[in-house]
Amino acid sequence: MAFCPMFCCGNVSDRKTRGKKQPPWRVFSLKELHSATNNFNYDNKLGEGGFGSVYWGQLWDGSQIAVKRLKVWSSKADMEFAVEVEILARVRHKNLLSLRGYCAEGQERLIVYDYMPNLSLLSHLHGQHSAESLLDWKRRMIIAIGAAEGIAYLHHQATPHIIHRDIKASNVLLDSDFQAQVADFGFAKLIPDGATHVTTRVKGTLGYLAPEYAMLGKANESCDVYSFGVLLLELASGRKPLEKLSNAVKRTISDWALPLACEKKFREIADSRLNGEYVEEELRRVVLIALICAQSQAEKRPTMLEVVELLKGDSRDKISQLEANELFSSSTTVGLDHGSSSEIFSEENQSKHELEHTTATGL
Repeated sequence: MAFCPMFCCGNVSDRKTRGKKQPPWRVFSLKELHSATNNFNYDNKLGEGGFGSVYWGQLWDGSQIAVKRLKVWSSKADMEFAVEVEILARVRHKNLLSLRGYCAEGQERLIVYDYMPNLSLLSHLHGQHSAESLLDWKRRMIIAIGAAEGIAYLHHQATPHIIHRDIKASNVLLDSDFQAQVADFGFAKLIPDGATHVTTRVKGTLGYLAPEYAMLGKANESCDVYSFGVLLLELASGRKPLEKLSNAVKRTISDWALPLACEKKFREIADSRLNGEYVEEELRRVVLIALICAQSQAEKRPTMLEVVELLKGDSRDKISQLEANELFSSSTTVGLDHGSSSEIFSEENQSKHELEHTTATGL
C-alpha cells in the first residue's frame, strides 16, 4: 500500500480546488531524485547514519538539495520516516531545517531538505572541517543562539508542543552564512496539552541523554534542555560529550567542566583552536548556562525561552544570578548534581538503551 502521511491526504489539485494554500513542500518522484543525485552516486554521499544515507543533489532548476534515503525498509523505520515528515511539515522557523518534500514509492522512503553547504556543527568541531578552525567565537555565539531559538520554538510556539529527543552536534546544520538549522526529527514527540511528560522507549545519543530520560524513559522539554547544555559545552570547549576514563567508565563533559567553572578557570574550558580570541564575559556566560542546563535535577533546569534570553545577555541581573547558583558554590557539588552520569554511561549500562540513529545529514 502506498505511504501517505495523514497531513498530505489528497493531491495538490484537490487542495487548490478547495481553496487551501499550497504547502511549501511537495511529493517528489523516485525518478526525479535518481536524476538529481546521479542515481545516488557514492561521490554524492554526504554521510550515513542509523536511518540510512544522505546524498547531495541538484534539481532541474539548479537548486541544491540533501536527500535522506532509508537504508532498509521496516515498519519501525517507516514510522520514524512518517514522524519526521509530519513534524517537518508542521514547523517553520529560520533555525529549523525546512522540508522540501518526500518520496514514498514501493519500499523507498526519502526525505528532501535544503542543502546546507557548511554541513554540521559536528564536522567543524570533531570532523572533516575541525582542523580548518572556521568557527570563530562570533560564529559560535550565533550558532548557540540560533539553535536555542529553534528549540524554543518547538517547545513554546509549535502546536502541539514538540520535544526533539536528539539534540546533538550532528543535528545542528550550518547554512552558507553559518546560521544554525536544527535537523532530524525522527525521534521527536508531540506533547499533548496539559501533559507533563511522555513515557517512551529511550532513543538518542550517548552523552546527550538527560538522566531521568536515560534511566526511566520519561521525556519532556527539560530533556532537550539537558542535551542543549551538553551541546553548549561542546561548542565552547571543542571537546566531545564523553571521554573514556577506563574500560568501563566514561566521564561527561559537564563533569569535566563543573570543577573548572567552580574555580572560575574558564580559560581552561575554552577551545584551544580559538587561540584565546573570545569574549571572556560571553564565554563565562555560555559555560554557566550550559552547566545549569545539564544538571541532573530536571526541575532546576531553565526553559529554552530563558536560555535564549540568557545567551543574548538581555538581563545582567539574571546573568549575575547564574554565578550565584548553588551549583557553582563549591567543587564538592561534583558528584551531587552530575555524579550519576558516570553510572549512566558505564559500558555495563549502555546495552539498556536504544542509542541509535546518529544522523548523517551534515557529516
